[in-house]
Amino acid sequence: MELNSNENTSRVMRPMPSRLGPAVVLGLAAFLAFPAPVGGQGYPFSQRGSVTQDVAHTTVAVSYGRPVARGRVLFGQLVPWDSLWHPGADSATRVTFNHDVLLEGHPMKAGEYSLWLIPREHAPWTVILSHAARAFHKPYPGVAREALRLDVTPESLSHMESLAIYFPVVLRDEAVLRIHWGSTGVPIRLKAPYRPE
Repeated sequence: MELNSNENTSRVMRPMPSRLGPAVVLGLAAFLAFPAPVGGQGYPFSQRGSVTQDVAHTTVAVSYGRPVARGRVLFGQLVPWDSLWHPGADSATRVTFNHDVLLEGHPMKAGEYSLWLIPREHAPWTVILSHAARAFHKPYPGVAREALRLDVTPESLSHMESLAIYFPVVLRDEAVLRIHWGSTGVPIRLKAPYRPE
């Protein structure tokens, strides 16, 4: 608005011409109708993670979702005892070996597998590798698709807020693959006997 005066000292208000074109008006309307996300909205609760480790002449790769503890009681509540659980979030954790390996002394063929666990309160945990490598976290692909099932003793460790899968020990043709969340670790001993000719 523009303020004008005349000789009578009376004031008259006249509207100024609009300089906003139709494109600007439509853009402003769209901005107000669809506000941008606030804070962390739009980000996944569990970020994706991966680790690749050479053990002698064998490459081991793991791809997984990393759920966050956020103060929750993990094992026995969020993850019930004696029930199938895939260590991760969303898509099942995927493990790939480019050559045959031994897991806890059990032969495992080269290939791609999904990883599952059965946590137990007072007993070793069951580790399962399934031929259904590209599975979602539910439903479980089934016993018929299992490639290997073995038991390992969990460890008590310092707190890990986001689930982590890593190799704390790599020595020549042996390594430990550890699944670690909260204060619990599940170590899987791996041997890579492959030798190039």
